[in-house]
Amino acid sequence: MRTTGLGAGAVAVSELALGCAALGNLYQPVSDETARATVDAAWDAGVRTFDTAPHYGLGLSERRLGAALRDRPRDAYTLSTKVGRLLVPHPQGGAGDDLAHGFAVPATHRRVWDFSADGVLRSLEASLDRLGVDRVDVVLLHDPDAHAEQALREAYPALERLRAEGVVGAIGIGMNQSALPARFVRETDIDVVLLAGRYTLLDQDGLAELLPEAAARGRGVVIGGVFNSGLLTAPRPGATYDYAPVPQPVLDRALRLLAVSERHGVPLRATALRFPFGHPAVASVLTGARSSREVRDTVEQLRRPIPDALWDELRAEGLLDPDTPVPAATPAGAVVPPKGPS
Repeated sequence: MRTTGLGAGAVAVSELALGCAALGNLYQPVSDETARATVDAAWDAGVRTFDTAPHYGLGLSERRLGAALRDRPRDAYTLSTKVGRLLVPHPQGGAGDDLAHGFAVPATHRRVWDFSADGVLRSLEASLDRLGVDRVDVVLLHDPDAHAEQALREAYPALERLRAEGVVGAIGIGMNQSALPARFVRETDIDVVLLAGRYTLLDQDGLAELLPEAAARGRGVVIGGVFNSGLLTAPRPGATYDYAPVPQPVLDRALRLLAVSERHGVPLRATALRFPFGHPAVASVLTGARSSREVRDTVEQLRRPIPDALWDELRAEGLLDPDTPVPAATPAGAVVPPKGPS
């Protein structure tokens, strides 16, 4: 699987990255065996970039991912985690669950926002312990929406020092919005932005400022949320969009996208998965999976050739702006069947 370097450093990411929120029991439980099989399937498919966070299942995702990677050569993969939320033991000893935050785990800890320099160091140390490794390759500031100034003044300089000391290879920010990451690209020396849900077939907000800034400055962008909470896998009434019930106009647009994609014999999830690669700043697409079957399907869709005529029709239908970049018809690594006799 193709890899791309982030920024000016030596850290590279695979074309497809595995997002490991589901390993933390996102919305519903996943067994240890299923979590391990999911990581194994990604590895067997050539995925070499794995992203997690303390937030995901109150550390469960980090523990499971570390266990699944333990016997793999450490230099053979890129490991990414996040800082900004410290996990503090719950004063009531874990009564109840964490479903209010989206994870089906006992509420043994509570999350405390902390973008101080000390908070960064404490968070990273705890993550290394849960992962069972002595280093991670990428550290991201996680959702500092309401903490922008502290993240810029305190957390970012701490990450910059860690990178200069060789403790981490690349630093960046991961968010569900594009405005603050664009500011970080302009005002700091981050290597990478993880942008979730804001450069998809349904939402190209990232194209206005963030992606051009990143391309101009040589920063890498990893795109998450390409299916917009699952809407672009199977658009239907009752589906979710941005983790809430889908508004009717958005559903109508998704159904039009589905119709165009199917007219060209391409599943909508394949079109959605390939779309971000049209922009030169995009280094990787990050997708979650909760089973080996989902991993294999994602890899199959990634390798599916998409005809130029599909993108042309999306533009003609007003579903893509005429200036929106689109990927080449045949992705890297695609298996193209030979043509029959003419």
